[in-house]
Amino acid sequence: MQPMRIFVILSRVPYPLEKGDKLRAFHQIAQLSKQNEIVLCALNPAKKLNKQEAFSALQPYCRSINFIDLPLTGRLWNIFLAFFKGLPLQVGYFYHTGAVRKIKKLIETYHPDHIYCQLLRTAEYAEGYQIPKTIDYQDVFSYGVKRRMETTSFYMKPILRLEYHRLINYERKIFHLFDHKTIISKPDRDLMPLALEEREKIHIIPNGVDHDFFSPKQAPKNFDLVFTGNMAYPPNVNAAEFLANRIMPAVWKERPETKVMIAGATPDRKVIALKAEKVTVTGWMDDIRDAYAGARIFIAPMQIGTGLQNKLLEAMSMKIPSITTSLANDALGATDGEDILIGDTAEKLAKNILKLLNDEELYQKIAENGYRFVKQTYNWAQAVDKLNNIIRGK
Repeated sequence: MQPMRIFVILSRVPYPLEKGDKLRAFHQIAQLSKQNEIVLCALNPAKKLNKQEAFSALQPYCRSINFIDLPLTGRLWNIFLAFFKGLPLQVGYFYHTGAVRKIKKLIETYHPDHIYCQLLRTAEYAEGYQIPKTIDYQDVFSYGVKRRMETTSFYMKPILRLEYHRLINYERKIFHLFDHKTIISKPDRDLMPLALEEREKIHIIPNGVDHDFFSPKQAPKNFDLVFTGNMAYPPNVNAAEFLANRIMPAVWKERPETKVMIAGATPDRKVIALKAEKVTVTGWMDDIRDAYAGARIFIAPMQIGTGLQNKLLEAMSMKIPSITTSLANDALGATDGEDILIGDTAEKLAKNILKLLNDEELYQKIAENGYRFVKQTYNWAQAVDKLNNIIRGK
């Protein structure tokens, strides 16, 4: 198979892997590089980034690695411009004329066979090039914002409502700008604000999980429950509050000694406020496997948000019995009562926690079946092989 030169445009540097889009991008690049030549162009809005560490992690997979810093003043100005242009504000946040010039120069230098953009935030950078292009929607951003509107403060509602309508229009617009479109799951595809015949043209490319890295690990179980993720991400903040304030009081009534760990990078002040005698908020962990292995049960009580929850894949791959909501499981596709336990109310989720803590036979069954399910269903090599064929027009 003749290698292709793929120009990858990302809205963030895909390392470290503490966010879902970075995790997806890193593993897709690693797998695509086995049969193709990768030229990576990653925007960098982060204040703190160990560029040398990120470069070293990505170097084995890329012919060229380019990090383009997005200065704060430029981001604020471009949000202002996006408001008057009718673009989603987050598209403005990631758009910079200096980055446009650098990307143009890189494309002129490397003459790629294909442009691969991750997330609609990068779509503006690919417009105008007569080169085959693929956009990875990954999630349905418009629907994610719609769900956030239901729980946000009154002063944020008008801003999110504006963003919601602009995202709908933008998701429709970019559909016609790209030759191929991908998304993370069928439930997400079904939520795209497109006609049925257009939605069916979007390819489903699920995430995988590194089963060698996230493998069963023996460790002291110092916590009964763990919830992990980027704790600045609004759906995770919402889920953490739901867990500590709504679910756990019912659990503590029956098992007052139950301890909870909330682990993940950059915890929001609302998450930090959840710290208590029986609730530990860790912040960044050098090895997130320690969080999974140190707890008896993993829970992802997602109330808002879209997409496939990588945290569930990782926990189940480590043979940690898991509990979640229908919202998260719709993308995952596990069987309730066999591979996982599902609940959509605080009461049902609390009952599921108590079931696993009190029933060793059920505990072992969910752990084993969940482990087997993700091993069989979620594999990076298989997922990216499908993406590679799409890029090649097969």
